[in-house]
Amino acid sequence: MKKNVVIVGGGQATVSLLSKLRTIDFEYSITVICEEDFLPYQRPPLSKAYLLDKINLERLFLKQENYYMENNINLRLGTKVTSIDRNKKSVLLGSEKISYDILILATGAKPNELPKRITSGVENIFSIRNIHDVNQLKKKFSEAGVVLIIGGGYIGLEAAAVCAEKGLKVRLVESAERILQRVACKETSNYLKDVHISKGVEICEKISVATIRNQSEKILAIFSDGSSFDCDFVITGIGASPEIFLAEESGLKIENGIWTNSKGLTSDENIWAVGDCASFPINGENIRLESVGHAIDHAETIAQNLTGANISYNPKPWFWSDQYNIKLQIAGLNSGFTEIIERKNDANSVSFWYYEENNLLAVDAINAPRDYMVGKRLIDTKISPKKEIVKDPTNNLKDLIS
Repeated sequence: MKKNVVIVGGGQATVSLLSKLRTIDFEYSITVICEEDFLPYQRPPLSKAYLLDKINLERLFLKQENYYMENNINLRLGTKVTSIDRNKKSVLLGSEKISYDILILATGAKPNELPKRITSGVENIFSIRNIHDVNQLKKKFSEAGVVLIIGGGYIGLEAAAVCAEKGLKVRLVESAERILQRVACKETSNYLKDVHISKGVEICEKISVATIRNQSEKILAIFSDGSSFDCDFVITGIGASPEIFLAEESGLKIENGIWTNSKGLTSDENIWAVGDCASFPINGENIRLESVGHAIDHAETIAQNLTGANISYNPKPWFWSDQYNIKLQIAGLNSGFTEIIERKNDANSVSFWYYEENNLLAVDAINAPRDYMVGKRLIDTKISPKKEIVKDPTNNLKDLIS
């Protein structure tokens, strides 16, 4: 029997899922509902190549329009799902109703915002999450010279790199003890901090924003230590939260995002969740990942499960960040590490290996693609090399795999 599949969302997880589903079974009726007016697109280049005008809009699109037509996919752009009627198995688009046999929530995550009490009445505060955000931000580059970036995570650092390359004066503030504190070891943080400082970026750690207000033609930011900073615009990179509104309103279980079991199924047997919005079980707790690799792998697992495969999702996390001429590649999850082993290949190439006792957990590779590839393979196959072998750059890492 032909089933109606409705997917809500227009990112990497959506396209990976429908692509995999089409290779398995062409008979499914697929409708994709995207709130934005653009074809489903990739988001990582937004804060890098697209912001720098190194790629055009069309190169962001994951598939061109003819793909959806040729694969009989009903693509509804510029359309917002307002609610889910689980009893009638339908989604509501205002007054319009679309029925489903299978509903897939690929709603992603949304940027965290500064509290209104801090920013009330101030314009020219930008986040980087969608094409519209970046198009608005690009306009400021030609008319402004000073920017304040709030948040020292990957988004904030990537934005700082772009602004510095555009010739702007940049101050970045981070409320934690150091940049990247939540996601990386201090060695990786310090390496990238030194790079940014060498490019003229001012980095202020252990400081938060108390208030932001308009002052003549400028914006005045006042910080927790009483100091202040005049700028032309502000970019926030203070993390993201899963987009759970539809799921929560319809009564689905919420736990660190939209709760799913190991197969990707929510608390409703007809509704699945995939990608950034979804949490899934690992070692007794439901965790959430935000990365392209996770979106692809999670989506393909769910596509197979929709056709009866009954596969438990086994994440093999990988991430990356581009800043200036730096390529940071990350494999694995570093939670629980007890020791960092540094492998220094040369002045511009280094990797940091995360160990929990003698078990390899993750690798941060900076301009070290071989270290990344070998580290990822070792983590995937659960092989933990001896630390002294990893530390010595004269040892060929490929020998560890064989």
